[in-house]
Amino acid sequence: MKYLIAVLALLVLNLGSTARVSAAESHLTIEAALDFNVAEPLIRAFEAAHPDIKVSYHDSSTLAVDRRARDGSPPADVYISSAMPWQVALANQGRAARLDLPEARQWPEWAKWRNEVFGFTFEPVVIAYRLDLARHTLPPQTHRELLQALQIPQLQGRVTTYDPESSGVGYSLFQQDARYSPRFWDLVAAMGARGVTPEATSRAMLEGLSEGRYWLGYNLLGSYAIAWARNHPEVIVQVPTDYSLVLLRTALVARNAPHPRAARLFMAFLLGPKGQHVLAGQTPLFSPLDGVVGPWTAARLRDQVGDHLYPIPLDASLLAFVDPLRREAFMRRWTREITILDRTDDPRPSPSNTADQRTARPETPWPRRPTTPVHSSRETQP
Repeated sequence: MKYLIAVLALLVLNLGSTARVSAAESHLTIEAALDFNVAEPLIRAFEAAHPDIKVSYHDSSTLAVDRRARDGSPPADVYISSAMPWQVALANQGRAARLDLPEARQWPEWAKWRNEVFGFTFEPVVIAYRLDLARHTLPPQTHRELLQALQIPQLQGRVTTYDPESSGVGYSLFQQDARYSPRFWDLVAAMGARGVTPEATSRAMLEGLSEGRYWLGYNLLGSYAIAWARNHPEVIVQVPTDYSLVLLRTALVARNAPHPRAARLFMAFLLGPKGQHVLAGQTPLFSPLDGVVGPWTAARLRDQVGDHLYPIPLDASLLAFVDPLRREAFMRRWTREITILDRTDDPRPSPSNTADQRTARPETPWPRRPTTPVHSSRETQP
């Protein structure tokens, strides 16, 4: 009898412990640089699949996501960001949990780093403009045509792009542009000559375009821009036809996640067929996977715009972009180039009047081909 009582007491204690663990795992906190109205179908589908888990979703900037991942108290469980270098840096510093999940093991190698950081979208980087622009010049379809369009005086004060100081994704995209485009800094100087207005988000740029404050926007995230243009016919989105960077929005589970089980369940859903079908069918984020059917897939994007998509590699090379000295050097040059033409009416660099400031750049075919293989969803494929 004493033995039976002891066994029953142990069972009661274990049940109480299990109940406490279950209660603790009934929450999931996501810190994301992703507008909730875009992510909502994904979050609602996860909650429907796991009704015992309540999701707390915090929509913030890329740099705010990084700050919370480093110093947040309490920490979030999952961090989502479009600033790929910052996410890889977090994993490199031991802040991301390694996921031993079937979905993680089966995820394409080109879209993950050490089974810790996972690129779960395929988002083109685009040019956006108002129809007003077409009355004064041919709307640009390539980066060279963009540089030519910036010559017209009607664009003075009506150009926008990311602020590389306040936007992690903006800084990352400009760094990639500088790798692929031998005339990238000419483009920066031309935007500066037109009084470019830097913004922290694609949404801010799109709102300015719809309100008429801007006529031309450069390096917007296509996921936001394409969805925006559906309801704002005054805005036209152009995937550049010479080259278009493709960004992978990344997700990781914090190593110190308060709810690790719930976080792993979310990642399994996000990387699995159910999550990817929601992504491809109900969000403008573009699923990178083959075999996923819907209007928003990498395969369908290629069918529409061709093979000039340059995915940003999700690998250790991204760590160089968050090196403080490299970032400082890039920002110094950005500040110099954005003001070098003093906002004259002709933004084209003239060797005669800028020889003392920089060496005239030769006319080089645009763009430079990537030095590393560009992957596609139809091969091994950011």
